[in-house]
Amino acid sequence: MVADSTDGSTIRTFFALRLRDPIARQLANCADSLAVYDKGVDVDWVESDNYHLTLCFLGELSFAKVEEITLAAKKYLCAEPSLNIHLEGIESYQSASNWTLLVAKTSKTNELDALHNLVETFVEQVGISIPQQGFRPHITLGRLPVSNKFIFPSVWPSLDLYSLADAVVLFQSKTGGRGSVYTPLATVELQDLA
Repeated sequence: MVADSTDGSTIRTFFALRLRDPIARQLANCADSLAVYDKGVDVDWVESDNYHLTLCFLGELSFAKVEEITLAAKKYLCAEPSLNIHLEGIESYQSASNWTLLVAKTSKTNELDALHNLVETFVEQVGISIPQQGFRPHITLGRLPVSNKFIFPSVWPSLDLYSLADAVVLFQSKTGGRGSVYTPLATVELQDLA
């Protein structure tokens, strides 16, 4: 993977599934219900219009590598069907970057597993190392720094939400004043389920 650079020659990237708007409001309501546990106001809550289902973190990439991975995504994903995502609950998840994430977790399905594996396969084929042991696709609702006063609930909220995921998007992620800013770099529309 390309190392981070202060001169802007690399950008932080990841692949995610685009979700339909109606589910964002329901997830935002769930996130709002967790705010009572945020005693120290430590959670960096994700704005609901930035919700997406993360498939694969790529890390810092050069612009040339971004072009290469975009071409690979279009080649490998253009014939893939859209899929229904089922969200079954909220949980905490330790990210590779030492943040604790508050996430909406998905039900395990063959379709989502196959898409996740396909993305990881072509990412590795273009020479991008993704050491993400135990990574699971998820929707990040908020991030907690290592030192925080968040009181984890004894029972996390359960969900029974469905959303059509009809596109895979390559995003750039930049740290902003009020959380991360996500910019779509490339979108591959998935085939209609019908």
